[in-house]
Amino acid sequence: MPRKSSCIKVPKRHGEKALTLANKLGMVNKELEIQRNHDFIYIPTADQLSENDLEALREQVTDSGISTRSFMEKKKKVASFVDLLAEKLPQNLLASLPRAADFIGDIAIVEVPPELEAHGKIIGEAILKANKNMRTVLAKAGPVSGTYRLREVTVIAGEPKTETIHKEYGCQYYVNVAKAYFSPRLSNEHNRVTSLVKEGETIIDMFAGVGPFAIQIAKKHENVKVYAIDVNPYAIEYLEKNVRLNRVEERVFPVLGDAKQTVKERFSGAADRVIMNLPEKATEFVDAASDTLKQIGGTVHFYGFVSSSNTLEDMRLRFEKTVEESGRKVDGVSFSRLVRATAPHEWQAVLDAEIH
Repeated sequence: MPRKSSCIKVPKRHGEKALTLANKLGMVNKELEIQRNHDFIYIPTADQLSENDLEALREQVTDSGISTRSFMEKKKKVASFVDLLAEKLPQNLLASLPRAADFIGDIAIVEVPPELEAHGKIIGEAILKANKNMRTVLAKAGPVSGTYRLREVTVIAGEPKTETIHKEYGCQYYVNVAKAYFSPRLSNEHNRVTSLVKEGETIIDMFAGVGPFAIQIAKKHENVKVYAIDVNPYAIEYLEKNVRLNRVEERVFPVLGDAKQTVKERFSGAADRVIMNLPEKATEFVDAASDTLKQIGGTVHFYGFVSSSNTLEDMRLRFEKTVEESGRKVDGVSFSRLVRATAPHEWQAVLDAEIH
């Protein structure tokens, strides 16, 4: 909102010198934006300026003057939830505060350490205050586990819900974090794999979840077929909704079932590209992934976990050995990297492998 204020008017060639001196003298109104045009800089000043300060400014910058002008207010920096809690929690607990949260749609998910569980509500309220577009804060109540890769969560602030709509790279996804796995930390990976797909490909997404790989690929490519498999019926339910939401019904085909069995029964020799985002168990499905590739071969995006004692190179060697045991061979690994931290000294990693 514009606000009238007195200001220092100075030619642009002396602007930096005038601003440095005005800051040193405490003359600058830091709530207002500095203005510039082709010839002058206008530095908003505090309402009360002392004659001594004005004289000091004129001595150093002889062609400066005092004027009145309308200025835009600076956007106030929103405090982080950690800042908001600085005066609400005992000092000895501040070091234990989580420094980040996962944001899925209008739901924030945070890991509250045991020593802070009694303060969960005020932590959640601080996250809502610092992130105005959030409506719900959930606390992790356990690790990701089970066949469906779910974790227990509890509401600590805001609306009591676990369903939302998440937006990512031009796509929208219905997500229920209590019923189907979804990680916003993989958004760049979804986009990276999408950028590698070529028109005319058939892709098998073996562990599709609610569809972040499959739908983005179909959204960005007009001539592809993506068979998106998941064993979790809730994931498939949301995937089907997301296919309709993003209008990719002619390119994405949800399939409910165990990936290993489904691939062998329906998609043997069908795929140009296979996505294997099940890092905790993907090795168990390498034979199925190899079987689903066309006879001439194709690309596999393989995800696994690595650590300081189990390196990315170790993961590559195990993958190549498992592929050979399935009767295929890795021509080369065109790309590999750590994708995200999953625990202290542990990371999710990816290999892009060409297999014949």
